[in-house]
Amino acid sequence: MKRIRVVVVDDEPYSRDEILFLLGKYQEVEIVGEAESGEKALGVIMRKSPDVVFIDIEMPQMSGMELAHSLKSMKKVPLIVFATAYPDYAAKAFRVQALDYILKPFDEEQLEETMLLVKDRLIVKEAPNEKIVVSSARLAVEDEGKIVYLSPNEITYLFREERETMIRTTDSQYSMKMPLKDIEMKLKNHPFFRTHKSYLVNIDRIEELIPWFNGAYQVKVEGSNEEIPVSRNYVKALRERLEL
Repeated sequence: MKRIRVVVVDDEPYSRDEILFLLGKYQEVEIVGEAESGEKALGVIMRKSPDVVFIDIEMPQMSGMELAHSLKSMKKVPLIVFATAYPDYAAKAFRVQALDYILKPFDEEQLEETMLLVKDRLIVKEAPNEKIVVSSARLAVEDEGKIVYLSPNEITYLFREERETMIRTTDSQYSMKMPLKDIEMKLKNHPFFRTHKSYLVNIDRIEELIPWFNGAYQVKVEGSNEEIPVSRNYVKALRERLEL
């Protein structure tokens, strides 16, 4: 079983001890460092290269949010879990693509849900002489102040609109800042196809392929009347994927 390397950052010793105690109950968790400030945490994280960092938000000098932004520039960006007494930062936590957001005082059930998300993002597949870490393809999206995790099979298509990527399911629409090309990479092991520079479609949800003009096509997906463009450059590959 792969060890999950964890660093805990909190300026309050009692809160830090509390979450360290709860994390200590997980055999797969290895605490590789702790820090009482964002400044010290940066050094610990750079030296230890953890898989997950639990970060308090309200800290003097460098806040947890500022620390999270700094971590985004690292070559290996750890998963970020905010552990705070303040519920009002959930939307900001989403914007730095935090994995989860848990509230003090911590309890075992709350932490168990977080650890399930962590394990889902760090699925270990063992081959005879190697270990490969595969990231989960679930997308974290904001919905009325909450963070919702979408499985690939829920998504019918995605498209880029100005500076947002819009995500459609059969009954809802969400948005996120992540560029479409980055989402395409995240979903590369799932049946998604780039039909146009601005569209990514779940092939399993295609209901109709409609000839358009000049060799281009349009597609319709489940639960939507919108006709999604298929550029001429992508038509042949799409027909092959659909076995037409």
